[in-house]
Amino acid sequence: MIFSKTKLPGVFVIEPGRHDDDRGFFARTFCREEFVARGLNADVAQCNVSFNKRKGTLRGMHYQVPPSAEVKLVRCTAGAIFDVIIDLRESSPTFRQHLAVELFAGTGKMLYVPEGFAHGFQTLVDDTEVFYQMSHPYAPECARGVRWDDPAFGIDWPSAERILLDRDRNYPDFATCHVELGQ
Repeated sequence: MIFSKTKLPGVFVIEPGRHDDDRGFFARTFCREEFVARGLNADVAQCNVSFNKRKGTLRGMHYQVPPSAEVKLVRCTAGAIFDVIIDLRESSPTFRQHLAVELFAGTGKMLYVPEGFAHGFQTLVDDTEVFYQMSHPYAPECARGVRWDDPAFGIDWPSAERILLDRDRNYPDFATCHVELGQ
């Protein structure tokens, strides 16, 4: 596996080491030892799949607060997404900065998202599926979010007719909400 650092401390884009032959390919998408060797959280407590029927579906920006803060490993298994994370760690030199990457099913690329980040994505094509590995199970009492289009983050989302839940559309602006990350 190839771990590439990003501009945000602790965040990695991970590519599986593909072994191609006449049958197709084989690739490892997770290896506890490789994650631990880089100081990354390798706990997997829950795996989720998000299937999205239509291009422009936007989910986010979600996070969980302690004691249920979570690490996510995100991979697009069908279709394509514009994947975004926001650093909400107040002690971080990149506090309030975001990272956006496009993840496509054919590449196998993944995004490692540490605790303290909000996460969301917008689908780029119909029939898109996203697979998550999480270090902590979902805890509704610890679930939080910030608004996807809050100017405080300056995210340049792809143009689309967006499909959102009211919950995601109505998260508060960062300036008016209390971010409870326990940092």
